[in-house]
Amino acid sequence: MGVATVAGSTAGVIAGLVVIGLLILRPAWFAPVRAVLAAPIWLAGRVLSWVPGLWWLPQLLRWVPPMLLYRSPEIFAEQWRAIDAETERDPAEAGHASRVVLVVLITVAGALTLQEYFGGHDAYDRVFPPDGSRYWELRGYLWWSGWRVFGYVVVPILVLAALPGQRLRDYHVSLRGLFDHLWVYAALFAMILPAVLVASTTHAFRQTYPFYRMANRSYTDLVLWELLYAAQFLSLEFFFRGFILHGLRRALGANAIFVMLVPYCMIHYGKPLPETLGAIGAGVILGTLAMRTRSIWGGVLIHVGVATAMDVLALRGCPPFGGPACH
Repeated sequence: MGVATVAGSTAGVIAGLVVIGLLILRPAWFAPVRAVLAAPIWLAGRVLSWVPGLWWLPQLLRWVPPMLLYRSPEIFAEQWRAIDAETERDPAEAGHASRVVLVVLITVAGALTLQEYFGGHDAYDRVFPPDGSRYWELRGYLWWSGWRVFGYVVVPILVLAALPGQRLRDYHVSLRGLFDHLWVYAALFAMILPAVLVASTTHAFRQTYPFYRMANRSYTDLVLWELLYAAQFLSLEFFFRGFILHGLRRALGANAIFVMLVPYCMIHYGKPLPETLGAIGAGVILGTLAMRTRSIWGGVLIHVGVATAMDVLALRGCPPFGGPACH
């Protein structure tokens, strides 16, 4: 990595943050720019509507990006105001330290520390040195996924059980809000999928995914790996979009989303820069949806769907099933 790459990436991140800040503070300034950017995308959708078999792509291009470009600041502001309006608050608590906020954030710090020091492959290697067995590597992912379930689900549930007045069912685990807003998650998945398709053609993508490099050894390996992968995504969504958001909601309202965003971005450190930066936007979107729908399950579906698609696409660059491991 050269000096030019570091300087360019740093400048790009800073410029992006400045633009986002201005979009939030002065959305009217960018209204003409957003309209100009949305117009060619809408026109591209009109042109592609003449191509047989691409009915879904023109509709996506014509309506979703223009809406996000032109109306996104207002849309998010409206949703955050609605979250605040729906949040029950006790005026007597204003200006006082909250015991629930303290316990939730201490639990978050403790759970993330456990993941960092004991939940990774390096800890597994120390506890269970390589033994040459067929499933030693897969058991390492069982260790990794198991620590996510323990730190992100079991520990918070035990904490909630010890907190007076806290009910697990209030922490966005209901399916009820999912079905009314399923179309929103389907639209998000449709927006993400083209980017995944493009990324899957790159050498770096196929060198990274699937994480379990022996997923192509057998269908048993693949299914077991995807189940472990899905379990950690479910755990992650409960922790960040359930435990943190509802735990902070009474004291902070929609601002809980912005608190959650910090640790959520930080758990992506070590991954490619675009993925880490993308976690910021994903955290805002999924956090807003979870608080509005009071359900984490849409985020689970998005995460599992995208991850499974990435693995399936990556396997196209691996040897056939039963052959050598992916490179």
